[in-house]
Amino acid sequence: MLSVLQVTFPFFALVLAGYVAARRRLLPFEAIAGLNTFVLFFALPCMLYRFGASTPIAQLLDPTALGTWLACALLMVAGTVKSSMNERIRWNDASFGALVAAFPNTGFMGVPLLVALLGAAAAGPAILTILIDLVVTSSLCIALSRLDGADEHGASTAAKKALRGVALNPMPWAILLGGLSSALQWKPVAPVNDTIGLLADAASPVALFTIGAVLARSQFVAAQEERGPMPARDFVPVALIKLVVHPLLVWAAGRGVQAAGLPLDDFTLKVMVLVAALPSASNVSLLAERFGADTGRIARIILLTTAAAFLTFSAAVAILH
Repeated sequence: MLSVLQVTFPFFALVLAGYVAARRRLLPFEAIAGLNTFVLFFALPCMLYRFGASTPIAQLLDPTALGTWLACALLMVAGTVKSSMNERIRWNDASFGALVAAFPNTGFMGVPLLVALLGAAAAGPAILTILIDLVVTSSLCIALSRLDGADEHGASTAAKKALRGVALNPMPWAILLGGLSSALQWKPVAPVNDTIGLLADAASPVALFTIGAVLARSQFVAAQEERGPMPARDFVPVALIKLVVHPLLVWAAGRGVQAAGLPLDDFTLKVMVLVAALPSASNVSLLAERFGADTGRIARIILLTTAAAFLTFSAAVAILH
């Protein structure tokens, strides 16, 4: 366990550094959007492209792993929505709660962390889960969030907007371009490849720092909108679902797939379980703010999963590794 903590500590320490910097206004809130833009549109796509290009194409297009992760994501969304809804939490808040329960922080945190723990081979299965979560999980939850509206076409309109957002997101395109480069055994010319390498190397530290800054900003925005104390039952169960139920579900589903004789190797399953054990994706708080959901609730869930994951994720690694 100590050897695992030695690897995971720097990653969570950078998140904490970003949180403290934004909380103490050493980093102005207005600067966070710039950091996010650098990570999302420059550094992270280069990192994902580099990992994708160096991963065998068969690993990026593993249908058994894709189907297993997709099935678990759909179950997570359905189960979280059903268990969350009450007189205070309706479709909008329940749907974004389901998104933070089912969408791990794989891009900003998971890929570099898993590569550091398990080696470069861990990038392939982790990247595969990003595609499902960006294209299917997030689009589904945004569509469900519109079911509170009076407009009967609200869900379909929201789904179209979500898919348009996916099309404009550079991460899926970077993954697809990396996969194409892997399939064709193609490599950019040296100056371009070196530029990609520089940006890819910057992705991990800046992304982790940005996670902390986004969490601090989300907490501040949520505090400004608070109308009273929030019951723990509105956010703690979702955090537990994310950190405990999600990895157990993926592990059980993977074992079931293996027992059925379908091709899913132990290493791929281990990576997928550890991806599920990651904290919630921090950018969901920005989506929740944009779609008018309860940002206080979403921020609490993300903050709680991120803080607790230092121990729970490390424990999952120690158990599986």
